Amino acid sequence: MLRAILILPFNVLITLPIIILWYYGGSLIVPKFSAAMVLMLLFFISGFALMIKTISLFVHVGKGSLAPWNPTQKLVIIGPYAYVRNPMLLGVFLVLAGEALLFQSWALLIYLLVFIVINAFYFPLSEEKGLLKRFGEDYADYKRNVPRFIPRLTPYKKRK
Repeated sequence: MLRAILILPFNVLITLPIIILWYYGGSLIVPKFSAAMVLMLLFFISGFALMIKTISLFVHVGKGSLAPWNPTQKLVIIGPYAYVRNPMLLGVFLVLAGEALLFQSWALLIYLLVFIVINAFYFPLSEEKGLLKRFGEDYADYKRNVPRFIPRLTPYKKRK
């Protein structure tokens, strides 16, 4: 589990942004109360909370991890997954947006947008096909009723 966290989110949220900032530069938000500071904190807190909750659900409910080499054994459709199919990625998007604000970096904003586009193609072309194979009609029904990245207003409940 620790290996998955170190390899996947750590590289996306720490290693690549450091490389981007080193190459393209950036500056920290002036440490005073501002709308940008409040928005950045909101992005960080909600993004990290989503990531922690989803990792916990993967381990305790799904009996697996976020890593492709240790996938969940059970379909997770509770908690944030009842509202959006990819809350982990939504959390990552929010943290990356917070980083772009924190460092006032257009390069990090572009990185975030490229990351969103890549995942918008990767999930339907690869991951969702694997989930359909592993979980069949349960996943198909879930997929029909729960949006990929933009949360629904009411929680999804599996039909019996």
